Amino acid sequence: MLSGIDEERLIRMIERVTPSVVNVSTIRQVEDIFFHVAPRRGIGSGVVFSPDGYIVTNNHVVGEAQDITVTLTDGMRLKGRLVGTAAVRDVAVVKVDAHGLAAVEFADSNKLRVGQSVLAIGSPLGLPGAPTVTGGLISAVQRTIVSESVFLEDLIQTDAAINPGNSGGPLVNMSGQVVGINTAVIPYAQGVGFAIPSNIVKSFAQRIVREGTVSTPWLGVVGVSMDEDKAQYFQIPYVKGVLVVREVRGSPAYDVGIVPGDIIVSVNGQDVSDPSELYSAILKKDVGDVVVLEVVRGARRYVVHVRLDEAPTTQMAA
Repeated sequence: MLSGIDEERLIRMIERVTPSVVNVSTIRQVEDIFFHVAPRRGIGSGVVFSPDGYIVTNNHVVGEAQDITVTLTDGMRLKGRLVGTAAVRDVAVVKVDAHGLAAVEFADSNKLRVGQSVLAIGSPLGLPGAPTVTGGLISAVQRTIVSESVFLEDLIQTDAAINPGNSGGPLVNMSGQVVGINTAVIPYAQGVGFAIPSNIVKSFAQRIVREGTVSTPWLGVVGVSMDEDKAQYFQIPYVKGVLVVREVRGSPAYDVGIVPGDIIVSVNGQDVSDPSELYSAILKKDVGDVVVLEVVRGARRYVVHVRLDEAPTTQMAA
C-alpha cells in the first residue's frame, strides 16, 4: 500500500490539499421517547468546492441540521447555510461567507482503476487540529449499498481507513485531485469504506448551486455487467446488458415486475452494457418521466414502460 511513492512528494501534495478540507459540525433538535426536545451534536468533513465559499459534504452530515459550523484548517470558524441537497447521492452543499478559499481539483472518476493508490482526508471523531490522512487502494468500483433506508449506487470501495467524522471529506489520488467524497464505512468489516465518485459529486454540486435541492429519479435495481461467465452460471442466454441481481421492494422496477435474472439491454432505445450506463440514462430523466426498457428474460425479449419515482432519502453513518 502506497509503496514506491516518493515520500517528500507525497507530503508536499498533502500540504497542498489539506487547506481545502474543512471540519463540519452540526446541531440537530431531536425528540426523546418522552417527546422532550434536546440538541444533538454531529461531526463531519467537507471540501471547498469554489473559492467564494461553497462547501461540498454529505447530505447525512448536514441534511437535517438546524445549525452548521464550518472550521477551516487555520482554525477560523464560519457560520454555514445549507444551500441544498441531492439525497439519493448523499451530496449536500453548504455556503459560508468567505472568499479566496482554496478549492479542490476534481479528477475524472471514470478513469479510476482497481489497485490505484488513494488517500482519505478528513476530521475523524471531531479531533481538533489539522485534517488527518489515511492511505489505501481502490478496492473496487461501481459498488452498490442497499438496505431498507439506503440505496447508493456506483460507489468507489477503498481500504483507506474511513472513521466517524470522515464523511464528506475527500478521497484523493496521488496528484492531489479529488476522485471521490467519503460517505460510508461498514462497521463490522475491516478495510471496507465507500466514496461517491467525483464526477457524480461535481455534477450534483453544480446543480445544487444553481437550483437548490435536487429531486432525483430512480429505477430501483442493483445490476452488474453481463458476460459469458455469468450467463453460464445462471444458465441464461448471453446478451450484452445489465443483469439484475436485486430489485428494491416498492421501487418503480419492482412495481412493473422486473426481477433478479432479468437483463436490461436498452433504455429508450439506447443500449446499456454496464450499470453506470444504465444509471446515467435514468439520471438524465426527470421524476415522473416514463422510460422504455428492453428486457431479456430467458428466451423472451420484451418491452416495459416504467414511470420514474423520486429516489428515497439516503441515511448513512460514517
